[in-house]
Amino acid sequence: MPVISRFYGIAIIMYFNDHNPPHCHAKYSGYEARFDFNGNILEGELPRRATNFVQEWISKH
Repeated sequence: MPVISRFYGIAIIMYFNDHNPPHCHAKYSGYEARFDFNGNILEGELPRRATNFVQEWISKH
């Protein structure tokens, strides 16, 4: 699994040659969501606090 970052129990994952639109996957405690690079959830869900952490991480990278 190509994990590019881990923080607060959240794993940020990007797969090589994945489908469009460009996105990353976030996994946390049995939850999973796909985020675009603007921080919007494309699919899935995370608890609100984990979503906020992921969106902050995306905005800094």
